[in-house]
Amino acid sequence: METNFLPGRIFLNREDLNQQAWLWSTERMENRPQAKTGLIPAQAFEHERSFLTPLPPHLPAPYRVLDRSVDEYGYVALAGNFFWVPGTQRGEVKVLQYSQRLEIYQAREHLVQYPWPADGVHNQRFSPEGLPAPPHQPRNRKHPTQEEEQRLRAMAEPVNAYVDFIFQTKGLGRHEFLRKLLALSQKMTPELFIQSIARAAKYRITSLETIGRIALLYLQQGTGVLPLPTVDEQFTQRPAYLEGSLTEAPDLSIYQDPQDPPPDPEHE
Repeated sequence: METNFLPGRIFLNREDLNQQAWLWSTERMENRPQAKTGLIPAQAFEHERSFLTPLPPHLPAPYRVLDRSVDEYGYVALAGNFFWVPGTQRGEVKVLQYSQRLEIYQAREHLVQYPWPADGVHNQRFSPEGLPAPPHQPRNRKHPTQEEEQRLRAMAEPVNAYVDFIFQTKGLGRHEFLRKLLALSQKMTPELFIQSIARAAKYRITSLETIGRIALLYLQQGTGVLPLPTVDEQFTQRPAYLEGSLTEAPDLSIYQDPQDPPPDPEHE
């Protein structure tokens, strides 16, 4: 395996690697003479077969028994994924993990069966085909922030470096932090945000409130500009605007101080 099969071999995932290994061991190496003895494994096995005791055909495939609990939303966590258990029963269950599937039992009753997820699949939820998808998320399912991370890193190099710093900071909920950091970036101009993040990275600041105060300080010093609001120039053509333009002007006299002189009509 180490000197012949693996060197230089390319595979897509664990399933592809196992399939290549199966073909290599049963077709190529099984009929290839060994270097020192010249023995061919396929012929040697045929000779040894008559001395072996075959297993009964009714024996089940090998599996591993795992004890799991069903959470309040009906999910069982296994190998980084979440599998929904039909019905309203909760509590302890037994999961039989086979090579290609898993089966869930409770009190010796078979509840559901799922195919084993492909290699590299994590943080996904599964439910039986043909049934409506469960309305709730698993209790401990993680909410990744790949999209938020990519958008922040694409802004500028100082922001990219600051994200690296956040990932290296222990004890910080990085997913929630990245979501709030992206929301903060949308409240100011890109230039002001990048300038504030660069200063936060310099002093190793991990407080979003402090970053907001840094941005406010730059604004007070005149080094930043507040973003202009987006105004639809066609607002005068809206039905509500046209309807309001035909109504009479409101009477605001009730808001006037009795001590103030009456307004001059010529200067209204």
